[in-house]
Amino acid sequence: MKYHRLNELLELLQPAWQKDPDLNLLAFLQKLAQESGFSGPLSELTDDVLIYHLKMRDTDSQSVIPGLKKDYEVDFKTALLRARGVIKDDE
Repeated sequence: MKYHRLNELLELLQPAWQKDPDLNLLAFLQKLAQESGFSGPLSELTDDVLIYHLKMRDTDSQSVIPGLKKDYEVDFKTALLRARGVIKDDE
């Protein structure tokens, strides 16, 4: 795990864990795994699952995933035209 991922995970984990101070770390990680739909052994839980779950945990279920938001288009036609180069990005 690279340092920036570790720092990001710790920054996300601290405020979430403070909301459940009665749980120890492993119990809290197990709770996060269950909430995210992960059903494997805790040792196979990836940092990606934890990071994205912690980012999306308190958001609306229809919210855009943060890593995909930059490429998000509301309208399929606009997305298709942009992908084909018909619509240029104003950069």
